[in-house]
Amino acid sequence: MVDIYTDGACLGNPGTGGWAAIVLTDGKKTQLKGAEHETTNNRMEIRAVVEGLASVPENSSVTVYTDSMYVINTMTKNWKRKANLDLWEKLDYEILKRSINWKWVKGHSGDPLNEEADSLANNEARFLETHQQNDGFTHLDAKGKANMVDVGDKDVTVRIAKAIGAVIMKSDTIDLIESNSIAKGDVLTVARIAGITAAKRTSDLIPLCHPIVLDKIDVELKIDKLQSSIQIESTVRASGKTGVEMEALTAVSVAALSIYDMCKAVDRGICIDGIRVILKKGGRSGEVIST
Repeated sequence: MVDIYTDGACLGNPGTGGWAAIVLTDGKKTQLKGAEHETTNNRMEIRAVVEGLASVPENSSVTVYTDSMYVINTMTKNWKRKANLDLWEKLDYEILKRSINWKWVKGHSGDPLNEEADSLANNEARFLETHQQNDGFTHLDAKGKANMVDVGDKDVTVRIAKAIGAVIMKSDTIDLIESNSIAKGDVLTVARIAGITAAKRTSDLIPLCHPIVLDKIDVELKIDKLQSSIQIESTVRASGKTGVEMEALTAVSVAALSIYDMCKAVDRGICIDGIRVILKKGGRSGEVIST
């Protein structure tokens, strides 16, 4: 059973709008959100439901909670659809593949998840209106030149990011690493140190990243004989005004490259695969979990 709390917001109606969906599955909470220029509140309300449903597996049983009478009455009382037909079509498509129970929640009545969705949607709209330039590229200034994003007005919060990746190789190479028989030395230890060092130097490697004082960096490497790979996971924490996803990704990437460098003499077919962020916490977007 999946619960989805959705909300939409618009500054001006029409104007800059934001949407948000909070998806609860097996005790896990995922936040989905976004924003658009020149939209309406009704479109954002529908968009939030579409995105929320699209994020859960087909054939799921889903309860959708919304404070939008426009959405609820259209879906449960067959209100005539006179506008936003493109979004209604998308919603119908997602509904066909799932079992839906519709629940109306009175807005601003103290329901914590409805309030959270409302806050996310409004924040997305405000952020897009005040920060987005050049069709959404925040690393471009008004003249289209690359620049570092101004984070001066953001709050200092605890920021956490977790990234993963894998280095795939021959089983014989895995055996050499496990027995510490690679000529260049202890592969896992060197790779771990390389990942930690790289996380601290991310702003030197990625031109528009902010220099960040990191509170903690963990890099874990595990041999997976079934997949004939070394699985890498990094967790980075800082207290600041900007996130640490890039630091976590850099740690995994450089750790993987170090493994390649140490083992390439015995295995030319090594493959680095699946580097991605799976968790971020803190800041404007709160907690975001990916798989």
